[in-house]
Amino acid sequence: MRWALVKVCVAVTTMVVVAFAVPLGLVIKEMARDRAFAGAEREAAAVAPALSITTDRDELERVVAAAGSDGDEGMAVHIPEGGGQQALDIGPQRASDEDIATVRELGRASTTEVPGGSTLLQPTALSSGEIAVVEVYVPESEVSNGVGTAWAVLAAVGAGLIVGSVAVADRLGVRMVRPAQRLVEGARELGEGKLGSRVPEEGPKELRLAAVSFNSMADQVVQLLANERELAADLSHRLRTPLTVLRLNAASLGEGPAAEQTRAAVEQLEREVDTIIRTAREAKPQTAAPGPGAGCDAAEVVRERMAFWSALAEDEDRKVRVAGVDRPVRIPVARADLAAALDALLGNVFRHTPEGTAFAVDVHNGEDAVIVLVSDAGPGIADPEAAMARGRGSGSDGSTGLGLDIVRRLAESTGGDVRIGSSVLGGTEVRIWIQLDGRAGTPGRRGHRGAVRRRGRSGALARQL
Repeated sequence: MRWALVKVCVAVTTMVVVAFAVPLGLVIKEMARDRAFAGAEREAAAVAPALSITTDRDELERVVAAAGSDGDEGMAVHIPEGGGQQALDIGPQRASDEDIATVRELGRASTTEVPGGSTLLQPTALSSGEIAVVEVYVPESEVSNGVGTAWAVLAAVGAGLIVGSVAVADRLGVRMVRPAQRLVEGARELGEGKLGSRVPEEGPKELRLAAVSFNSMADQVVQLLANERELAADLSHRLRTPLTVLRLNAASLGEGPAAEQTRAAVEQLEREVDTIIRTAREAKPQTAAPGPGAGCDAAEVVRERMAFWSALAEDEDRKVRVAGVDRPVRIPVARADLAAALDALLGNVFRHTPEGTAFAVDVHNGEDAVIVLVSDAGPGIADPEAAMARGRGSGSDGSTGLGLDIVRRLAESTGGDVRIGSSVLGGTEVRIWIQLDGRAGTPGRRGHRGAVRRRGRSGALARQL
């Protein structure tokens, strides 16, 4: 593209220069010729008064010598015979007798070509009535005087214009080619898997728009891949709920080869799910805000999930308490997302606390927020901050660290946050603050998102999946 633009500019500029320089050069040549013959006419006119007065040779020779620019070598006077006057020729004759006779007969000036230049033949009337002819020699050097210099200047100007057009075209080409090259490089890097590749939005308007579209496409690709990973991680994590049930049921099978095989299969399945979760979480996903009209009844979802977990709690002799679900509580969260968050927290209660440990779920409905509290009477955790950090679970029990991250993303999608503290039951309390109007959390009221509140002992829920 760059060289094509340069070639086009060279061709166009050359045509323009030729179109203007050639006629101008011819005009300059014609002007030089007119200037030379105008000088010859002035010289011939200087002799005419003397010819009208006298035809004396000596007098005319002095007049010719004084009027001629080259002395008596550049001018000649031809006086015909007649009226008692003999034919008289003063100065060198360069024109032919036929040309002189023709000018004398026609009575008007004429020019004729002679060796080394041209001559001006000017007729002049004598006192006797005869016609004398004044011949003025104009050498070729005088006709072309200054023409070569003028043409050289025109050629230099034309060459300068062409060189300037090449430079301007090259700069324009660079301005167009470099953004295009960056666009190509960005597309190649994106195709090679470098998802952070972006293109500077510069250059002509069309290329800037192309760069904007490319960057938008790259962002969409990253978002789609992040959503794919997150979906895989979330779906894998939701398998933990039935796995928890299988593990508890397998533990109650007693002894025997079949029971051991069942427990080994459940453990193997848990390891495979953990591998899927860790692989899907290599790139940190971005959470999209709930779309218009998204939402659910938190009280209904809590009742439904607690009905499921209560059956398991009865098998393990766990006391369960549910509060705040006697009337509808609308929140801007998808039903499946809230159910997944509750299953993640309640599943941890069963997995990380001993049998017989009590737990509770409370829903508090405020003017601008809904708070969901999941608390237990477990033994506590060692590092609540590490539990809140994505990918930094306790690690001692094969935790993936995704459960609390699912809860945190759900709360932050509404402008809320998640905190871990000490519950009234003596273990851990996980508080999910769901903002109803979508505003960001107020630091003075709730602290920063994902803050960890430590009040002595902490529960086992932070040893998160």
